[in-house]
Amino acid sequence: MKLKQHALLLTKALLCLIFLYQNAPSVLGQNKSIILGRPTDTSMTANILFDQNVQFYLEYGTQSGVYNKVTTTISNRANVPDEFDLRGLAGNTKYFYRLRWKLNAATTFSTSPEYTFRTQRAQGSTFRFILNADEHLYDKKGVRSLYQVTLANQAKDSADFMLSLGDTFGDDHDSLTMTSASSDALHKDYLQYLGQICHSLPFYFCLGNHEGELGSWLNRNAPNNMAVWGTLWRKYYYPNPFPNGFYSGNTVTEGYGMGQPENYYAWTWGDALFVVLDVYRHCDINDKPQNWDWTLGKTQYDWLKRTLETSRAKHKFVFAHHTRGQGRGGKVTASGFEWGGYANGRYLFDTYRPGWGMPIHQLMVANGVKIFFQGHDHLYAKEDVDGMVYQEVPMAADSTYEIGVLANADAYTDITRAGSGHVRVTVSPNCVTVDFVRAYLPKDTIGGTRRNGEIAHSYTIGNCATSIHDTQTEPAWTVFPNPVSDRLFVNLPTVLLNTTTVQLINLQGQVIQYQRLTQGETACQFDVNGLPTGIYAIKWSDERGVFSRKVVIE
Repeated sequence: MKLKQHALLLTKALLCLIFLYQNAPSVLGQNKSIILGRPTDTSMTANILFDQNVQFYLEYGTQSGVYNKVTTTISNRANVPDEFDLRGLAGNTKYFYRLRWKLNAATTFSTSPEYTFRTQRAQGSTFRFILNADEHLYDKKGVRSLYQVTLANQAKDSADFMLSLGDTFGDDHDSLTMTSASSDALHKDYLQYLGQICHSLPFYFCLGNHEGELGSWLNRNAPNNMAVWGTLWRKYYYPNPFPNGFYSGNTVTEGYGMGQPENYYAWTWGDALFVVLDVYRHCDINDKPQNWDWTLGKTQYDWLKRTLETSRAKHKFVFAHHTRGQGRGGKVTASGFEWGGYANGRYLFDTYRPGWGMPIHQLMVANGVKIFFQGHDHLYAKEDVDGMVYQEVPMAADSTYEIGVLANADAYTDITRAGSGHVRVTVSPNCVTVDFVRAYLPKDTIGGTRRNGEIAHSYTIGNCATSIHDTQTEPAWTVFPNPVSDRLFVNLPTVLLNTTTVQLINLQGQVIQYQRLTQGETACQFDVNGLPTGIYAIKWSDERGVFSRKVVIE
């Protein structure tokens, strides 16, 4: 009997060990990760980590399969990332590269698949970028398998870069027992996921409230606190921008080895200005500042004002984890305190911020900001305020698909959508298109009512009635019959430059139907029988631009 009990216990222990082994985080499952960051007109930064001692180098060029440039060979220590710049690159150019590596005792080098990246787009270009928010893999809100689905969807978008809006690493969820080692583990954990696409998709990060890099923590028993550790480990694995001529940002050098914190920054890409704010680090009143206690700080505010006023970009985008770093909603928070100047129905900005000029919302409106992107509220929501869009970005990995909409939809006054996924933004010289791309686990698409990659909402800003593209020569495509009452047929160009989604959109920007086409597919159709009569649009895009045609349903 005792032998049977021992055998049973041993079996259970073995099963437990197998489960832990199979579910333990690994770096890409391939013993390496590549995180690209800080792209400029002439350079790209790569952060490369192996879990073994290796020697490696990169070879790269401007043609697929032709690598006429090679880096020096680097000796890498296990689990210690090497960060370096590829310099002397040509602007507005797509590069192809691969990684070559070998164990120190090996005689031959292994070869990665071919990866790609782009240098700064020229004015007049059309490009895409994508947005994540609130990954929350450190708690039960974020489901790893769904996060991987979201990343796989993003990889199909042929975007130039990705921007995460924070609540990613989660240092503050264990603030009292946090150690440097546990902060390291939280930041390293994402390499196995971001490494799946950030070898070809440069990564930008915007700090959230759960990163723990709060002003009130920075000097609390420093350097032994979560804010210092979080800064050090974030910079260790993820190369965020710092002021260098291409990027502007925070020039302050902080102590305890943190250096320039890489927490707020701005750059221009094509016809667009990108401004990323840190709404936490420079407010040191307490852990959860309220009302007028909350602030960007005068230095960051002056930088924001100067950046917006001196930019001549056609499109201006501003990003932060949330307005004022706390509260819920967009429009309902836009009028208050430092963000909007009002409190209890009275305009008090000049009293509480003497000499600053104008609140943040008014500053953005006055300088033509088109969209303010934020996270924090865990749903997709869009509001128009004084001619500017407040765009809430949904969670990337909520397998209930409704955490945010149930908890926070009532904080928004206009369009809200449930679901997980990412936001895709296509920028042309005169047009901006925003799409909410949903992500679903395979088990949740059974029955056909949910489709992974479906467009839950889409809208445009600017002159989007005609096609906008780099060459000013629209590729041949047809929509017929028009007007239509039964079945609408769409024929796209013979060669698509990348995967595209063809959308049927109503005048309110709602996606009524869509079809997803890959390279080689050229035709699709829509059954419009039973739809309300009126004017609709067929829209699709690839690297040449965003293309749309009006359709009359009768």
